[in-house]
Amino acid sequence: MEISEYLSEIGKIVLLEPEEEERLWTAYKDKHDGQARSRLIESYQPLVFKCARSFSKVECIMDLIQEGTVGLIEAVERYDPDKNVAFSLYAVHRIRGRILNYLNKEYKGNNCCSLYEIFDDIVSIADDKISVQDQAEKNFLTGQVQQIMLRLPPKEQAILDGVYLKDKTPQELADTMDVSLSHVYRLQKTAVRRLRGMMSKFMQHWN
Repeated sequence: MEISEYLSEIGKIVLLEPEEEERLWTAYKDKHDGQARSRLIESYQPLVFKCARSFSKVECIMDLIQEGTVGLIEAVERYDPDKNVAFSLYAVHRIRGRILNYLNKEYKGNNCCSLYEIFDDIVSIADDKISVQDQAEKNFLTGQVQQIMLRLPPKEQAILDGVYLKDKTPQELADTMDVSLSHVYRLQKTAVRRLRGMMSKFMQHWN
């Protein structure tokens, strides 16, 4: 399937209302309803695309979508609705994990790190300390990532902001900043390392 066909298909997906989603989880988990399982997987395909799209320097997006869908299926099969964790937050770990594993195998030696990978680490720490009830914690932590980014050197901040928040390609940033593409990747790698360190210190004091 071409990316244009895929986008056309997910554009037709109607997001689930909370009551309907709850009924589907009950039908699948309690009654092993295959149709309910399929409906849940289908309704969360936009989340797979969002995760795959975050790796903007990778051209083989349909391969990433395929890997992400496998992660989504695993998440649906292992999710426990009784734990009061939003499925989208739970599924993101498996979707991005699958994508990162694929990138590490196919592009070994290249910098495939993403702000989302950093965020996954942060949420994993948070899950050990607090009970995640909804998206409030996620929104708070996202805000903290953006605030801490402001403490990075200007060029590193510009790279992270451009690639991960404004969907610019590394090549576009290289052209705008009048530097080589390899220099952009070096700045990106350094910025991610700094951000991880600063967020790790922040999480030690967040309770």
